[in-house]
Amino acid sequence: MDVKKIALLIGALIIAGVTAVMAKNMFSGASAPQAVAGPMTPAAEGPQVLVATRALPVGTIIDAEALRYQPWPEGLVQDAYFIRGGEGSTDPSSLIGTVVRTEVAAGQPLSQGSLVRPGERGFLAAALGPGMRAVTVAVSATSGVAGFVFPGDRVDLVLTQDVAGGGDGAPLRVSETIIRNIRVLAVDQRINARDEEGNQVAQSTSTVTFEATPRITEKIAVAQQIGQLSLSLRSLADNTAELERAIASGEVQVPESDDPRAERRMLLAIANRPIDTNPTYTVGSDVSRFQRGTVPARPRGENNNAGQGGTTVPTDSEGRPLGPVVRVARGNNVTVVPVGAR
Repeated sequence: MDVKKIALLIGALIIAGVTAVMAKNMFSGASAPQAVAGPMTPAAEGPQVLVATRALPVGTIIDAEALRYQPWPEGLVQDAYFIRGGEGSTDPSSLIGTVVRTEVAAGQPLSQGSLVRPGERGFLAAALGPGMRAVTVAVSATSGVAGFVFPGDRVDLVLTQDVAGGGDGAPLRVSETIIRNIRVLAVDQRINARDEEGNQVAQSTSTVTFEATPRITEKIAVAQQIGQLSLSLRSLADNTAELERAIASGEVQVPESDDPRAERRMLLAIANRPIDTNPTYTVGSDVSRFQRGTVPARPRGENNNAGQGGTTVPTDSEGRPLGPVVRVARGNNVTVVPVGAR
């Protein structure tokens, strides 16, 4: 064989081998480096501060679900915050029953000055909303729901009274729900009723303090002189029904926009407002067929025929007035006035 041909053949074989090796490395990736997952280094634990889990307006009574600890950048931690661990660490359960003095947004850290504790100066004033007043009502074990009313609950006030009228018969017995959805601020002189483990404990009480508008405060003061006030504990689910009633009666204007924040503000306004309109009542005949359903009327010939200025209308033997008269009705009080009398 010619030496030249043999050299060309050997060169072709070398080129083919090199090409095969390059193609194998290119397509199979056998020689590509493999990524190996190394052990993860845990991040250094930073400080944790106490934050609000929801928006806390001024006057909010802190409960167990209102606060929690959350990691916070170390450079943004201030001395006024409640910090977990170390000296001065605060147990969130110890803050239950305190009142928000300055508004705290959801997720915002609480500062030492944003809360006021029971017994501190200005505590009750901080618990009151803008334009609201505190009014205290005396209760018993039965009228106070056996001590199962706690600060922060909402109740209805029921007035029970006897209306004697002018007759000698049995008086009209009636109960009337005069105030609805009023917030309890304190029970006796306590704004928190909890044991050492932080659980609410029912205790017999003698007074309950409410948050009310100035107008409702006047009504409650008069109601305590008229008859006996009883508390009726409201369910947490009653706010929806109350909102529907308020919308139907025109007390609340539904926002035209679809802004969920506007709807939420409307719901909060209804949920936090005591209501003294459209009272409901029950008379004795609604409970028992042997009780009255109306106020006793005055008998004939009694002083109800006294005219204006003390003038007495002459009557016959059966108590009927003699001569023309005018009957003037003021509520349940009917006055008989002779014509021409001064």
